[in-house]
Amino acid sequence: MKDLTPSRASLDPIEIASRDEISALQLQRLRWSLNHAYTNVNHYKKAFDKAGVHPDDLKSLDDLSKFPFTVKSDLRDNYPFEMFAVPREQVARIHASSGTTGKPTVVGYTAADIENWATLVARSMRASGTKPGDAVHVAYGYGLFTGGLGAHYGAEKLGCTVIPVSGGMTERQVTLINDFKPSTIMVTPSYALSILDAFNAQNIDPRDTSLDVGIFGAEPWTNAMREEIENAFDMHAVDIYGLSEVMGPGVANECVESKDGPTIWEDHFYPEVINPDTGEPVADGEQGELVFTSLTKEAFPIIRYRTRDLTRLLPGTARSMRRMEKITGRSDDMIILRGVNVFPTQIEEQLMRVEALAPHFQIELTRDNRLDMMTIHTECADAAAVQSTMDEAASKLTRLIKDAVGISTVVKVASPGAVARSQGKAVRTVDNRPKD
Repeated sequence: MKDLTPSRASLDPIEIASRDEISALQLQRLRWSLNHAYTNVNHYKKAFDKAGVHPDDLKSLDDLSKFPFTVKSDLRDNYPFEMFAVPREQVARIHASSGTTGKPTVVGYTAADIENWATLVARSMRASGTKPGDAVHVAYGYGLFTGGLGAHYGAEKLGCTVIPVSGGMTERQVTLINDFKPSTIMVTPSYALSILDAFNAQNIDPRDTSLDVGIFGAEPWTNAMREEIENAFDMHAVDIYGLSEVMGPGVANECVESKDGPTIWEDHFYPEVINPDTGEPVADGEQGELVFTSLTKEAFPIIRYRTRDLTRLLPGTARSMRRMEKITGRSDDMIILRGVNVFPTQIEEQLMRVEALAPHFQIELTRDNRLDMMTIHTECADAAAVQSTMDEAASKLTRLIKDAVGISTVVKVASPGAVARSQGKAVRTVDNRPKD
């Protein structure tokens, strides 16, 4: 793979500023953000007043812990526009979640917010190794989902040629990559595997493409999957982090020279990690739930938003700003199986150790005589594999999961293509247990 480390001269000065400079900027911007939210959003005024705090109580960054959390239900309770801090007429764009489990969460952006967002995605892409003038294949979904347009505007801001393919039509993705010769692809890691399958189905070696870097986000993925993708495409695979409630993609991004967890762009977002049970902040280096407060957002300020992502804050390496450990699980996708906490990424890590299996899987939860059962649906890597090979692979994965995670599972191995593919975020768990 090529050395794509960006030059130090190309970085924004704040990326390599001292910690004192970063903290001073954060305190200044945090005071503004708290006042902006309190003055212009009725929800925040009520929440702050109920907690007995006022924006003027923020004397240091540590004082943020006195302020109340914001959770997803707060956004749904104020659907659609009651969390906006500016009149709707000043909102340049609206995005929203799918709303599959209730009302969607709606977020808004002023023109200045859009400019900041594009700048941060451009910064993230540069950290990934993308340069002005590069062609960028955007395979994130466009529309209300923040991924496609977030990546698109960031690539334009960086000065790239944007290929707005969106998701779907997987065979066509291969054709356009071969014909348009992008150096960067932006896509979910699970859909990247589907594109890889399409390359193999067309007998095209993905290592012969023009791709130098893949920027993957929108779902947790493991370092084992990173290695799989890098080896398959002979390109760098880096992690971009974001969520619509905080901004969208570009809240944090891995640096291609280190690949040691996403660097948080702390000049725009203040991170905390809390004990998910008590809500108390934990020290840097300790694992807990990630919480973000926006520092510059005009239309939709967000104060101490509980992301449900589990991680830890780490010192900066390639940049002065702190890193977050790669997200490998969320508190709301954790499965409790017979008293054991299980995350889908733990299953993925073991699956990637079985060479006979493809990196596609889905977890099915059922109940048999009051006992919860987990079935792992996966598929063999070789279409010509005989039944004995499939049985051996299933037994090996069963043992690995038992040894590493401590649970007994049923593993079912099918022929290639049997596991449902996703063109966006992967659906890793299907819960078929009785709803009683």
